[in-house]
Amino acid sequence: MKFSKLSQLFLVSIIGLLVATLLTSCEITTIDYVFVANSAGSGTASAGQIQTYDADSETGALRSGQPNVPSGGVNPIAMAVTADYANLYVVNQASNNVVHFAISGNGVLTQKDVVTTGNTPVYVAVNTAETYLYVISGPNPSLLTAYSLSSGAIGSVAAQMTLTLPGYPTDTIVPTGVHVLANNIAVYVTAYDQSAYNPGCTPAPTCADSSANPGWIFGYAAGSGGALALSAGSPYKAGVKPTAIASDPTNRFVYATDFASNELIGYTIQGGSTLNFLINGPFKTGNEPGTISIDPRGKYIYVSNQLDSSVSAYVIDLSTGTPSAAVNVTGSSVNATDTEPVALVVDPALGRFVYTANFLGNTISGFQLNPNTGALQPTQATPYPTGDQPSALAAVPHGNHSIQTVSP
Repeated sequence: MKFSKLSQLFLVSIIGLLVATLLTSCEITTIDYVFVANSAGSGTASAGQIQTYDADSETGALRSGQPNVPSGGVNPIAMAVTADYANLYVVNQASNNVVHFAISGNGVLTQKDVVTTGNTPVYVAVNTAETYLYVISGPNPSLLTAYSLSSGAIGSVAAQMTLTLPGYPTDTIVPTGVHVLANNIAVYVTAYDQSAYNPGCTPAPTCADSSANPGWIFGYAAGSGGALALSAGSPYKAGVKPTAIASDPTNRFVYATDFASNELIGYTIQGGSTLNFLINGPFKTGNEPGTISIDPRGKYIYVSNQLDSSVSAYVIDLSTGTPSAAVNVTGSSVNATDTEPVALVVDPALGRFVYTANFLGNTISGFQLNPNTGALQPTQATPYPTGDQPSALAAVPHGNHSIQTVSP
């Protein structure tokens, strides 16, 4: 059978389109898996869920990934992943437990083991050596507990420290965040003195005496066998109500958000675990800053502002640690999110995308990160719908993508 020249051209075009379509479909466009923890429905009796999203390598847009899995409890509030991105730990606050999930290469989560805490768990962190899981819980008492890890599995308690304010042993200390340095030699806990923070607290003399500095960072040197020792000068003053803490990848600077004073507080690390204030701080944020994240290169800081529904962006001066406001490519200093961003993560694969979990918006907001300036602009089709009241985020690279690092 013979074809006319026009038919031949049409046939060649169709074949070309089919080949191009096949090639495109074979391309791996997912750069990260993003996990969000949220309630399955309304009411405190609802079981929590973990949703999985695929992040597009070109645009950062999110699409639904693997099926949802139960969080293993009620009211999931925090998550952490191991340095090899093979394990996820979820804090279920209303169930008083921490649940371990294995992460497969295609983003599937499989529940492994569970540890029940003695009181209400608040936050979780894991060291980069993947040997210890740190859980803060409280109050009454407020505890930092180090659990041993073996191939991701949660083992026995290696160490436990009670958060007590010197001179005010009966004050109620409320923990809010925990962080481990990348070199694994120090652990920090943010907390505040509830007796001082809440007006009208009792007894009045204790409140009056301690009300000037109710916010603290408890620092601990991490030793062999999981041992923890209070750092020299610890606890360190940290505004009024510190809510989150992070450090740069080179273990030189620590930053904490002050929810009550709308500030970012910076510290230099001395002698392994001792903290000293950055002399030119603290630094202005939006209203009610909640969470904080530093990009994998150690060049930029991002803070979610819960009341403003925005993200503040800062450039880190690598010689001094000073954060200065980044210039936004849209011409605005405010990077708007959906309502009440309570969690924030920078993608670990490329370090090019930033995501927030919006508690009242029931969404994730996405931003593209300019690696040259730190400025943000919205990702395609943001925000992305989630389940009810998303409260925590985690992200892992997909496939063989290189991980961004910093070597200043």
